[in-house]
Amino acid sequence: MSHGSSSLASGARRSFEFGRTHVVRPKGRHEATVVWLHGLGDNGSSWSQLLETLPLPNIKWICPTAPTRPVAVFGGFPCTAWFDVGELSEDGPDDVEGLDASAAHVANLLSTEPSDIKLGVGGFSMGAAMTLYSATCHALGKYGNENPVPSQHQGCRWILKGKVEGSQEAGSRAAALPILLCHGKGDDVVLYKYGDGSSKVLASSGFQNLTFKTYNGLGHYTIPEEMDDVCKWLTTSLGLAGPPPDFPHFPRLFSNNQIENLVGL
Repeated sequence: MSHGSSSLASGARRSFEFGRTHVVRPKGRHEATVVWLHGLGDNGSSWSQLLETLPLPNIKWICPTAPTRPVAVFGGFPCTAWFDVGELSEDGPDDVEGLDASAAHVANLLSTEPSDIKLGVGGFSMGAAMTLYSATCHALGKYGNENPVPSQHQGCRWILKGKVEGSQEAGSRAAALPILLCHGKGDDVVLYKYGDGSSKVLASSGFQNLTFKTYNGLGHYTIPEEMDDVCKWLTTSLGLAGPPPDFPHFPRLFSNNQIENLVGL
């Protein structure tokens, strides 16, 4: 199932036209909904096909497609991207407007889910970065432009340690939020040091319920061990019923994709 959509972050100056959203319905009783965000230049369809094979029958997956926009790292060539990026560095400028628009889109996608359904956000590569941004918005209760996040889905800038630590409410939300961060030590696209650095900043900023898993020799793709870890973590963190004994397990080989971050809201 899929549909097109567009949204505008509150207070943003530009409208962002999001692509097609693909939905994978749960094969069992619906217990949780997870929005999954693809990487740079990808789309929601490719991930929906992979997620449908996972032995997680109680999860509904929502796989949106990012807006097509000029991307600085590609010399302005347009491709799907959750936000603009010029280079992978800790000191590079943030596209706060693009980040906020995508974070608001994620919140909108979850806004119609039933109140008894557990919510999550996850992603690969740029989608993983977007996931961590949404986690920060959830803790701070506001976007990077200082506009408030809707109270039902407080979902802003990269972790601003003082802002989280300076607010008791933000600190409590951060401490209660389960996060799984995985990274391959052989990744030559998103270097391992960025995953390691992110985990340390998150932990020191009050995100105490964080698990950082590393994989020796793993590049910018996934392996069965990593997928097993993701499934086990999701089942435990979201309190899901396990798959029935006869439920088909996912394929043991995957395309060049690496799951990097998963946040259980």
